[in-house]
Amino acid sequence: MWSKGFAGMRKHNLIRNLKGDSWRRWICSEPPRKRFAALWGNGDYGRLGLSGLESQWMPVVCSAFENQSLKAIACGGAHTLFLTESGRVYATGLNDFGQLGIQKNTSYTLEPLEVSGLGKEILQISAGYHHSSAITVDGELYMWGKNSNGQLGLGKKAAKVIPVPTIVESLSGIFIKLAALGSEHSVAVTDGGRVLSWGEGGSGRLGHGQESSILGFLRSTSEYTPRLIKKLEGVKVKTAAAGLLHSACIDENGCVFIFGERAVDKMVFQDRNNATTPSLVSKLPYSEDVSCGGYHTCIVTSGGELYSWGSNDNGCLGIGSTYVFNSPEKVQGPFSESTVYKVSCGWKHTAAISGLKHMPINIISGELVKFMPILSSLYFFSTPSLLHCFCFLYLFFIFQLSIFPFFYN
Repeated sequence: MWSKGFAGMRKHNLIRNLKGDSWRRWICSEPPRKRFAALWGNGDYGRLGLSGLESQWMPVVCSAFENQSLKAIACGGAHTLFLTESGRVYATGLNDFGQLGIQKNTSYTLEPLEVSGLGKEILQISAGYHHSSAITVDGELYMWGKNSNGQLGLGKKAAKVIPVPTIVESLSGIFIKLAALGSEHSVAVTDGGRVLSWGEGGSGRLGHGQESSILGFLRSTSEYTPRLIKKLEGVKVKTAAAGLLHSACIDENGCVFIFGERAVDKMVFQDRNNATTPSLVSKLPYSEDVSCGGYHTCIVTSGGELYSWGSNDNGCLGIGSTYVFNSPEKVQGPFSESTVYKVSCGWKHTAAISGLKHMPINIISGELVKFMPILSSLYFFSTPSLLHCFCFLYLFFIFQLSIFPFFYN
């Protein structure tokens, strides 16, 4: 959610983000060059990594990586993680719960500092509201930051704040290929397609169901170590997402499963009592990508169609109204003439990237993905439209040096 880059193309029409009736295509025929990050939006606590606290209304290149090439970025509550091509991780922004994972004892930092103690090449990063994760080339999961509800998966006796990357020992021998971090919970997918979750379990966001108890109101809903989601045993999952109070995943057959009472209770399911365990979202085409926001969910189909449902505060569903939709609704807007490749949900806003699938890059929440040639654009508002900036939080994008500047009249 809070968070889930771009590289090497030859010829394409740049690009994404920015509203305006006129904008210029930038054609690149030069060989691929080093990638860099451009960030914008809310700059407090140094989350943009631009050596200051100022908010940016247009994308600004992060000079900290002028001598390195970036692979992915993950945006958290008020911090940002950067993954370089060499597999090193850097962090900037708020550090009140140690979510930066740096050796320096500071409440925040204005520019990216290298995350300490990883020691191995990192393949994937993710950022939650106050916690962070990294997966090594060996499939080992490291986590750090706030641990008040067990969201780091380090056991019930672990400290409430873990300021340095710490391996999740209970996953020893299990190859983790993907991690998705929500507000106070975490979800991971193994290379065999199994799904585990841990952290704060309120509202059924972990997918383990609610155990009956006379003193249930006194029982903690937290899971302090990764726990296999039994309802998904026998289902091979390829990707997962974590939001504010719910989670979702997609299996190898393109089926979408969702769990969490706030996300499920208003949907048209035969058995609403199963809101705390994964429920199949029917009547959806084969799905490739999913993202969970505050109280809404979006998926991208194999045909490049975008569907959304749930709460619609501030028009975050992109349907053109603020009505709540209890079942998936196809998003139109600019996408009527272009396919969608990737979607990312914030608390009450949404972004999507248009284009095709099979070219090199990474994207918003730290997940390793492919690049989209031709037109690559980020969208939000009640009806998707090309935009100049994100007013609420902040986002980033990774560009080729050879294709910047990218928009101007």
